[in-house]
Amino acid sequence: MQQTIFLDASLYPTPRDLHAALKSMLSLPDYYGMNADALYDCLSERREPVNLWIASRGNEEVSGTLDIISNVVEDCGGTVKELSLK
Repeated sequence: MQQTIFLDASLYPTPRDLHAALKSMLSLPDYYGMNADALYDCLSERREPVNLWIASRGNEEVSGTLDIISNVVEDCGGTVKELSLK
């Protein structure tokens, strides 16, 4: 079954906090390295891709990390959507 996660990146002050949240949301293994390469390795091992729905991008540093994460999700066959919650 394909997993969809909803992410409000404004809740995470640092990229590491964002990766920690992804680790929890996606039930990533303990050895998850909290970076894009490790995320790619974990997502590429899944049978079904992950969808990422973004509610908010967060601060500049977190937003840049979110761009990289979004590319990883798409590279692994998932879909990324930026939600408009106005």
